[in-house]
Amino acid sequence: MYTIAPDARIAIIGLGYVGLPLAVEFGKSMPVTGFDISSARISELRTGMDRTLEVSKDELAEASHLDFSDDIKELAECQVFIVTVPTPINQHKQPDLTPLILASKAIGSVMREGSLVIYESTVYPGATEEVCVPLLEEASGLTYTEGFHCGYSPERINPGDKEHRVSTIMKVTAGSTPDVGKAVDELYARVITAGTHLASSIRVAEAAKVIENTQRDLNIALINELALIFDRLGIDTLEVLEAAGTKWNFLPFRPGLVGGHCISVDPYYLTHKAQEIGYHPQVILSGRQINDGMGSYVAEQVIKMLTRRRIHVAGANVLILGLAFKENCPDLRNTRVVDIIAELETYHANVDVHDPWVDAAEAQHEYGITPTENLEPGRYDAIILAVAHEQFRELGSTGIRKLGKPEHVLYDIKSVLPKDDVDARL
Repeated sequence: MYTIAPDARIAIIGLGYVGLPLAVEFGKSMPVTGFDISSARISELRTGMDRTLEVSKDELAEASHLDFSDDIKELAECQVFIVTVPTPINQHKQPDLTPLILASKAIGSVMREGSLVIYESTVYPGATEEVCVPLLEEASGLTYTEGFHCGYSPERINPGDKEHRVSTIMKVTAGSTPDVGKAVDELYARVITAGTHLASSIRVAEAAKVIENTQRDLNIALINELALIFDRLGIDTLEVLEAAGTKWNFLPFRPGLVGGHCISVDPYYLTHKAQEIGYHPQVILSGRQINDGMGSYVAEQVIKMLTRRRIHVAGANVLILGLAFKENCPDLRNTRVVDIIAELETYHANVDVHDPWVDAAEAQHEYGITPTENLEPGRYDAIILAVAHEQFRELGSTGIRKLGKPEHVLYDIKSVLPKDDVDARL
């Protein structure tokens, strides 16, 4: 029977949006070492600051059993390793398992007999045991299910959400054997007040995670496609959705840009595995194609409105309000606002981006975009409200329109402003 000692030290590998909140929860009652390859990130956390804004200084202080390290050798005394590194896609929309591979090799170099490695990173069904386990075996010299064990408990963090936190979101758990699964489940039950769900296998848990966001992606794709149809019919999409929403079982999805590290990425992990086994997933890929094209669609709509008003697109000053992938959050991962920018720039428009939440250095590093800090009233030919940050809501249509020229276009992607106060909305 596999057991985790009550005083076992836990290592959390990767201290981003997922790893840090988890480390803090465990660190309130158990010895935890939070590990990250970024020395700057470790230094920052040691001072009590979290640039992701997921954890406050007070919350970090509450985790009295938590320490931080960027030296993998300092994890040698840990029994449990929880991997929370990102699993992105590459430029060809194929899974990029590089962070997962490197983390597995690093853990294998320090883990000892009896260790338990739990993965939280989103992967396709089978990845943990097909990709990660062989790396752990090779680096450690131990044998899977004999010398060490694995578990899987997919992350369900929603960046920027202050209501749904680590402890208040039900956790799916799984292990390499039934008794390991039970140990994994009991470990998370120590900190997850919302409860846990023990899956029968790691593959089941992996599949459950990857379809959570695939389902949402497809629902949003349907609404986005409806928005394209209703636009051609001259019907306001939001009015249609509000009317349809009066039925008790109508799902309240809204059209928009689909970015971030989950919804716009996870489906490609599932389709990759499906194609690997000889099945071409038509519905999932069609939904992805629609959602990936919404940024270009918005840009084209703005260009058409400028043209109708005889405003030259080439040389036009366009302001985009918001760069993060969602409201009230500094997360820039896979933001689709960049698609709007790229399309407008092909028409030689001058595009400024303003976002009070994002880190300017990160925006420049990731996308080559330097956000505009000080906005000049009366400068812009077109304004696109792309992200529903609270600062933009507070400005309202009057405040936002002051930034435009006497004759300008205001396009509201998020339907934040009253219909009659904007020129168009998605």
